[in-house]
Amino acid sequence: MENISRKDFLNKMGLLGATAVLWPKNGISNSHKELELSEGVRIEAIKKSESIFSYIKRVNDKFDITLYRQILGAANAFKEGDASLGIAAVDETTRERARQLLTNTKIADLRTKSVFTDEIYGLIEATTTKADITSDWAMKDLKAFVLNQPEEKIKTIMPELTSDCIGCLVKLMTNEELIQVGQKVFNPLSNSNIGSKGYLSARVQPNSPTDNTEDIIWQVFDAWSYAVGDLVLGTNPVSSEVESVAQIEKALFETLQVFKLENTIPNCVLSHIDVQAEVEKIQPGTTGIWFQSLAGTVSANHTFDLSIEKMQNHVRNRKGAYALYAETGQGADFTNGHGAGFDMVLHESRKYGFLRALNQQLLKDRQDNSEPWVHVNDVAGFIGPEVFKTKEQLVRCCLEDTIMGKLHGLTIGLDICSTLHMDVSLEDLDWCIDHIMPANPAYLMALPTKNDPMLSYLTTSFSDHVRIREKFGYKVNDAMWSFFKKIEVIDNNGQPTDHFGDPIWVYYQYCLAKGDTRDKAIIYEEGENIITRINERGVPLAKGHGKEIWNLEPELEKQIKWLYEDAKVSLWTNMTDDFVKSIPAALPIITNSTDRKDYVYHPESGEKLGAQALERLKTLRDSWSESPPDIQFIISDGLNARALMDDGHLMPYLNQLKAELRNKGYTVSDQNIVIKHGRVRAGYACGETLYGNYKNKTVNKGIVHIIGERPGSGHHNFSAYLTAAPVEFWSQNGYVDHNITKVVSGISDTSLTPEKATQQTLHILDRLFTVI
Repeated sequence: MENISRKDFLNKMGLLGATAVLWPKNGISNSHKELELSEGVRIEAIKKSESIFSYIKRVNDKFDITLYRQILGAANAFKEGDASLGIAAVDETTRERARQLLTNTKIADLRTKSVFTDEIYGLIEATTTKADITSDWAMKDLKAFVLNQPEEKIKTIMPELTSDCIGCLVKLMTNEELIQVGQKVFNPLSNSNIGSKGYLSARVQPNSPTDNTEDIIWQVFDAWSYAVGDLVLGTNPVSSEVESVAQIEKALFETLQVFKLENTIPNCVLSHIDVQAEVEKIQPGTTGIWFQSLAGTVSANHTFDLSIEKMQNHVRNRKGAYALYAETGQGADFTNGHGAGFDMVLHESRKYGFLRALNQQLLKDRQDNSEPWVHVNDVAGFIGPEVFKTKEQLVRCCLEDTIMGKLHGLTIGLDICSTLHMDVSLEDLDWCIDHIMPANPAYLMALPTKNDPMLSYLTTSFSDHVRIREKFGYKVNDAMWSFFKKIEVIDNNGQPTDHFGDPIWVYYQYCLAKGDTRDKAIIYEEGENIITRINERGVPLAKGHGKEIWNLEPELEKQIKWLYEDAKVSLWTNMTDDFVKSIPAALPIITNSTDRKDYVYHPESGEKLGAQALERLKTLRDSWSESPPDIQFIISDGLNARALMDDGHLMPYLNQLKAELRNKGYTVSDQNIVIKHGRVRAGYACGETLYGNYKNKTVNKGIVHIIGERPGSGHHNFSAYLTAAPVEFWSQNGYVDHNITKVVSGISDTSLTPEKATQQTLHILDRLFTVI
């Protein structure tokens, strides 16, 4: 596969040849206008010792919030996300001028002039102490202090640094300077070595395409066989239904109980925090540490169905040793339509400020003066090329975020990752890891291989952890290291034993801990059969190693490279006309994306519908008169058209679901809207056009948006985004969004089968049409 071009490969596989006959024009030019540097921020010559605010006054006579945001954005290292917001520097000269203006600016002045004000900004201000030591400092003084003073001195000023101040500080530092700070500021979790100097922990990420608890638990055994996994056992669920999440939480917690580790490492299912709270009511004590993605503004958090009050209330209910696990990531805000005109670094820093405020509340509420675990994972690279495209930008982002987290007093880890539609290869990811690790983040993700079998992206494997520990001398939490010795994957001298990399050996230890008296050979045979089942479900387990203990077993290495190549083919495959014609009553429309490249690199173009697409939808709407159906089906190619076009994927799900919905009494549109270059929000746009004008504003109307998932798992999965809302909601532009949408993901003939997915979808739709 390495010796054939992508075009030749696609031709060979019969995946090219799509025509545009069926598609209406999108009403825009046939080639995307790439970002021109002239469209960025340009700063003319500045005066010596001039600050941001004196510069603005000189060139504009009065304060200009837009220019203020542009200068701060221009001070950033270049990233595509800032360019999309129109606040990236036009060239290096402008970037250096912006940094010089910021260098000369007083910290107090930055605190006086907010780039954006909302309740989260107010919360951060209220939880940042009054400036004492830094009251008269300029940013250059802060930079010199942080670079030259030891940790204990830096920690004396950290409480009086606002999130915006910390965000501005990292803009002024080189990568080497960021690493220098990372090597001397540490915020370890209580009663552990996690987050301490010289330690690198791991969140085991045992994801399953079908939420199969056997897949999940055996990935934990697999991790521990490599002496990896001391922070949290954290599963990303396919389904966020309470029953499903409860089942996984129970399985993870019971595994910890068997090994008597529940007071050493927590479990977690990364569903919405509301769901975790419901599970805790059903199964008290089983939910471990609670998870939630956080944003840096009120409006962006609304996309996550979050508010400050909701998070504060949840934090108050955390009584044990494990409190909150947050995830963030540069670019998440603007890609959700909440960029608010200011740059990604400041957005990210405010997320840490929000978490710092929640942690302060948590500590204040504790009567016993205990310090429960609170930590944050920066998921840099997961969103895609619209945030940044290159390996160098990924490194920069990870270093910035690590230092911002540490200066907020937080224990911060990284998901050094990339999506398959970024221009970052498997080898590039290793390069990134080696350039980031000197900054000593608290932890990384850990999977059997670099390829996540459910989320379909590249991240860090168990083998990566072994390699990093060998290269940089990092250790894992002492309590877990003792456990690894106890189960004999590590010897008393700290070296791997013959059982290293053998998940069945860990399973054998698990069986012994449960009191299983069966012969070892019988348990091993059972373990081999289990691994075979798991592999057949598309979840590769690592077993053994290559020439060095930090290398994957060669055959598994080949499999991962095949998945990478398959993902690239899937990503660039167009949905063909022949396939669209095979869909009953297809109504083809197209978004504002001009071609596949435009769609992949500029996601916002795939969220909006062109004029002719809207006309086709209005014609469909008018044909309903005053009797619109309850549910409209929408089918989009997404990032993997093959997920829909493969035999046994779309049609069994579509036909069975429509039939069963009608049997239940729902009215379902006969026509199927088919979107070329369609993102999830393109479905909401369809719903607004189809339902927004009806007179009865209280009746619920819904869409089932079927869309190809990110490639990378080899399953060619698709998802169904399910939204039901009153007409009143559909009538408001942009009101219906991800926060009121549920999803069934991982659907394919080899993962969550169309038959099982149909039943899950029916269950969710019944609830959506009843509750809303």
